[in-house]
Amino acid sequence: MESTRPASASAPRPRKPQKKDHGKVAGWGLLILLIIVTLLPLVWAVRTALTPNAEIFNGNYSLIPDNATLINFKRVLGMTTPEESLAAGGTAAVINFWLYMRNSLIFVAILVVAQVTTSTMAAYALSRLHFRGRDAIFVILLTGLMIPPIFIALPNFVLMDELAWINTFQGLLAPYVLICPFGIFFLRQFMLSLPREVEEAAMVDGASRWMVFSKMIVPMSAAPITTLAIIQAVFGWNEYMWPQLIAKADNVRLLNVALSVFAQSSPSTRPDWAGLMAAATLQVIPMFILLIIFGKRLVNSLGLTAAK
Repeated sequence: MESTRPASASAPRPRKPQKKDHGKVAGWGLLILLIIVTLLPLVWAVRTALTPNAEIFNGNYSLIPDNATLINFKRVLGMTTPEESLAAGGTAAVINFWLYMRNSLIFVAILVVAQVTTSTMAAYALSRLHFRGRDAIFVILLTGLMIPPIFIALPNFVLMDELAWINTFQGLLAPYVLICPFGIFFLRQFMLSLPREVEEAAMVDGASRWMVFSKMIVPMSAAPITTLAIIQAVFGWNEYMWPQLIAKADNVRLLNVALSVFAQSSPSTRPDWAGLMAAATLQVIPMFILLIIFGKRLVNSLGLTAAK
């Protein structure tokens, strides 16, 4: 006797139509649009740098120049004579690129080391130590984040002038290395989440406060400290207003300011856009390499700090 099964058991079930996630599609579309808007100026700067200066406004607005050349980069790096620069459609003005690059690297290196060191110590004191006026000091530091830099530029300039620090590295660095409200706030928020039990156990075993800070807190805070170093390196590399005001001599002039001086030296009737874009492209490379190497760690650390 044959066993019969219900027809419903043998018939395949109809698949439910998959709903399109319109929100996800819109999110990806917006992300792609933002990437294009962000990268287009950089791509256009590289395109202009590879174009002979006389052909920039020839009507070709494609991303690939007709007669790509490296002459503009050679001019910026000092590998051509003034006559060759004029023949390439540029001007006789030159940028002492390597000198200004050296100045910028020195400025950023000292700024990062000083700010990371002082911010780590201050953040530890404001998050782990108990003393009278601690919260008031932290509030005062936070007010520094609300003051626009232009408001304190003139008082700082007068102070640097009184100290005879105009056109010196100490005058250039003083307003940055003495205090970093953002760095203190950023590291303090992370240190507040660290377990106190480990620190107390180490002190019971005889560890001093400095040993706890240097041997435990700093290694445990390595990720946010690295993140702060990267953020401040990018900030220092892009800084313009104070260096332009305080450091006009060649031996302390930063690359950002040098590019502005180079742009102003070109005649208004025939600006050297190709040379300026070549120098700007070269200026971006150090920070671009830095973000490629540490970009993932930066994103992960920012997410971890925000979650905590």
